[in-house]
Amino acid sequence: MTKTTKKERIVFLYPDEDGYIIAEVPSLPGCISQGETRQEALQNIQEAITLHLEVLQERGEQIPEDNIEITSVKL
Repeated sequence: MTKTTKKERIVFLYPDEDGYIIAEVPSLPGCISQGETRQEALQNIQEAITLHLEVLQERGEQIPEDNIEITSVKL
């Protein structure tokens, strides 16, 4: 299992069909952003994570742990 600190979240990066880089936070459902470059996607997802967590706190909802396991499977 990949360990992160409370100030970190695992982010998936992958290209979309239009050439943008999608950034998605699997431990925060619905927390997705994009950018024209990897750097821009990472900057955008940092802002999205901050806003997502603020909304959860404002609503009094529990903030999910970032307990994502990343592995590969041979085919």
